[in-house]
This record gives sequence, C-alpha cells and structure tokens, in this order.
Amino acid sequence: MTHFVKRIADVRNGTAALIDERGETSWEDLNRRSNRLVHALRSLGLTAGDSIALYAGNCREYYEIMMAANHAGLVYVPVNWHFSAEELAYVVADSGAKVLLAEGQFLDQARAAVSRGETPDLQTCIAIRGTGESEPFQDYEAVLAGASDEEPENQGAGGPMFYTSGTTGRPKGVKSSTFAAGGPLEMLEMIGAGLSQMLQIPNDGTTYICGPAYHSAQWAFSFLPLLTGSCVVMRHKFDPAESLEVIDRHVVTNVHLVPTQFHRLLRLDDATREAFSGKSLQVVWHGAAPCPPDVKRRMIEWWGPVVSEYYGSTEGSIVTMANASEWQAHPGTVGKPTALVELTIRDDDGQLLPTGESGQIYVKSLMGSDFEYHNEPEKTASVHLEPGVYTFGDIGYLDEEGFLYLSDRKIDMIISGGVNLEVGAVLGSGLLNIYPAEIEAVLVNHPAVEDAAVFGIPNEEFGEEVKAAVQLHSGKIADEALTESIIAHCREHLAGYKAPRSIDYEEALPRHETGKLYKRLLRDRYWQSSERKI
Repeated sequence: MTHFVKRIADVRNGTAALIDERGETSWEDLNRRSNRLVHALRSLGLTAGDSIALYAGNCREYYEIMMAANHAGLVYVPVNWHFSAEELAYVVADSGAKVLLAEGQFLDQARAAVSRGETPDLQTCIAIRGTGESEPFQDYEAVLAGASDEEPENQGAGGPMFYTSGTTGRPKGVKSSTFAAGGPLEMLEMIGAGLSQMLQIPNDGTTYICGPAYHSAQWAFSFLPLLTGSCVVMRHKFDPAESLEVIDRHVVTNVHLVPTQFHRLLRLDDATREAFSGKSLQVVWHGAAPCPPDVKRRMIEWWGPVVSEYYGSTEGSIVTMANASEWQAHPGTVGKPTALVELTIRDDDGQLLPTGESGQIYVKSLMGSDFEYHNEPEKTASVHLEPGVYTFGDIGYLDEEGFLYLSDRKIDMIISGGVNLEVGAVLGSGLLNIYPAEIEAVLVNHPAVEDAAVFGIPNEEFGEEVKAAVQLHSGKIADEALTESIIAHCREHLAGYKAPRSIDYEEALPRHETGKLYKRLLRDRYWQSSERKI
C-alpha cells in the first residue's frame, strides 16, 4: 500500500476518503488507484524529480494523481483551469512536464495547447473523465486498468510546483525547498500533521473545498489534511446555498473560504441562512485578500468564534494567524506571526523599522525552508534580502503586541473575487491574483494601442476589478467597437478573468522622462472615496 494511505485505510475501513458531485472513493480504493497510477507513471519512463502537469477541476481524480505523485517522487504542476491554450502550453513547457493530465471539460483547450507544438518535453497526454481514446490523449481509467495495484517499491516524496503570475509577464513556478522531490515520505507526513495541528484541523474530520485545488492555499487546506486522515468533500464551483447544505450533510469540520464567498453567503435569504446549523464546524479559515471589517463581523455573529484568518503566500506558506477573539480585540489585523517564522518590517534599504511604522514585510522561516522561482534566478534574488529572508511585496506594520496590519501592496497586483468575465458568473475559484504586466504586454500588441497601464479599482462584491488605461496610436478613434476589440484581443491570449472590464482612453499616460509609469496617478482617482486602499 502507498505509505500515507495504508495506516488510514486500516483504521477507517469502508469509509470515504474523497467525495465529489459524482460519487465517493473509499480509503481502500484510493490506495489501490494510487498504487496503479504510481506504476503507470513509472511505466511511462518517469523517475523521481520529473514533472507532470494537471489541468483539471476539483474532482476525486485530482487527489488520486497528487497522492500518486507524492509517492513516486514526482513534481506535479496544478495549472489554473481558466488559462488559455497559449498560457497552458507555456506552463507545460516551462515546467518541463513529461505528462499532461487534463479533465474532459477542459480537453478542447488542452488539445489546442498541445497542437501548438511548444511543449518539447511532453511525452504523454491523459484524459480524465473523457470519452475514451481521444488522440493524442489516452483514457485515464484505461491507463489505471493496465497497471498493477501492488505496493510500489522505492517510494519517495513528491510535491507541487505552483505557478503564480508575476509583475514582469509570464507566470512563474514557485519551487519550495519544503517539498523537494525525492525526499523521505516521513518529512511530508510531518509537515501535514504539523500544519493540521497548527490550524486546528482534526485528523478524523471532514474537509470541504469549494475553491480551486490548483491554488496553493486550497491545496494546503485540503490535501495536507487528507494526508493525516481527513475526508475531503469537494465541489468544482462555489454555490453559497449548496455549501451550507454540504457542510451540514457531510458533518464538515473545517473549510477554507475567501471574502467574496463570505459576501455571497451573507446575501442568502433569511430562511436559507436560518436553516443552516453549522454545529459540526470546528474552524473556518479565510485569507488571500483583505476582508472588509463589516463582512467579517457579520460572519462571526452568524457562525461564531470558529472564523479565523491567516496571511501568507504561495512562496512563503502561512505567516500570521488570528482567531476571532484576537481579531475582535485588534480589528483589521491579519494576526500574529506563527511560531515557525520570524517577521520584520524594513525600509527600502532593508533597514529595520520601529513598531507602528509601515514598511516592506520580510519573512524568515525558522524551519530553514526557502523558495525559488523556476528558471528565474534574477526574480528570485530580487525578492530576497538575503538567503532565507524574503518578501511577498506587501507593505504593513506591527503594533505593540506584535499583530500585523497590511497597509498597501508594493507589487502591482490585483486581487479579484473570481469573476468569469466571459459568462458573468462567480466561480468557485474564490480569489484570483492578477498581475498587470502580462495584461499590459498583450494590450500593447493590439494594432490600435500605443501604450497601456492596467490596475485594480474597487468592486463592492469582488474587492477589485481590472481596469485598463490606454493611449492610442495617432489617428485611432476611441469608441465602443474599439473597446470590444481590445477586450476580445485580451481574451484571445489570456484567461478570461484577466481581461479588463473597462477601458479609459488617455491622451498620454503619466510617465517620467525615464519611462517610469506613475500608475498610482491613474489608480488613485478610483480609490479616493474608498475606505480601504487595497
């Protein structure tokens, strides 16, 4: 049996490990299917340290694949399912993935990515929940059926490499030393157990995931508890009323949510909200973006003191935490540093700043872990003050009691609440980090655009929405047809949620003679009347 599943299957005999809209997988079946997949991947020539890419929604197979990779010493790359074929092809190529596993609902996009001929290391394509053989994709179930379910030999820890968009264009892979491929399985086991204990997630509980598993936070708050014995109930998209029903029906003990989901839950009618018990919930974590104080107060009033907050990132995991009572005593805080990190506030020269003064937030792991951007040594160096001491680009300060408050983002990031601009629907993705640089690079390739700036503006429900300011080539006329053309151009090359929702036309963008863009002059006009700055 696979290392992590064996001891759980022995104790939780006959109970569900994974539950999605289509059914459930027992611990025994998870063990057998993970075994088969380890053998199948090895038969394709994969060895410890090799990479596979996973382009799928939240489904049981997603967790089977991650479980198998974690026993075969493989690096698995969860790819944002909103990515265009162009973006998917880039991630597959940049990560050096030898196998691409794509779910049926995204198969057309995956096939288009492969057909571009830009993925030289890709050897095998596998379709999850497809319709059988679909060239060049093999059927996932057929691949499993052809492999042994015997316990694999030479098991070694694998781990994820998440791609996060950056300030300078293309997405970048984040390689954490914590999840170095090929290490001892016991190390990953210790990490999962330690995180669950720190987050108060019970080993014999039930986790609910209603945000995308391709996101590092959703992964950490679901897959790591699975390693310790928590059943994982998942939904591909977030529906507020259904989520309440799922929590009560499956006796959910822990869930990770984001502020946009809080908004939608609070907007449910009184009868639906009153019918919700929620008595099984032991902890509700939220993070990834600032939560409006009024929204948080209302959630605590409704769900009680189980609502807790954290601050962290893909690069540095969880940095601070605050339970409900701590937040109520320190409104607006994102918590105190955990026992695993040292947090400092520094000026632009890297010098320490006194309590109460805002500066760039730097983090040092006391466990000795660090990260690098895959194939990006200069980018890696730019966010490190020294080896092991790094920043996410956020600005904040510490109060006298050591609680952290965020005041701004130094990096040029937009955090939006998961709007699919193509269909106008709120996705289960919760929060989406959007970096203007990659959108600007696409905008300036439109034949009518001479210069472009992209930034976030307030949106009551989703936190921020994407705004573009554009300077046109001489002779071009700004009208509705041109706006539609420019936005369509963005959607052709980028995931739909990255496309601007609106465009301002400027005679000239505010640039210094050196070329530096004063984007804040464009952005601030929209934030002046807002109570928050991020």
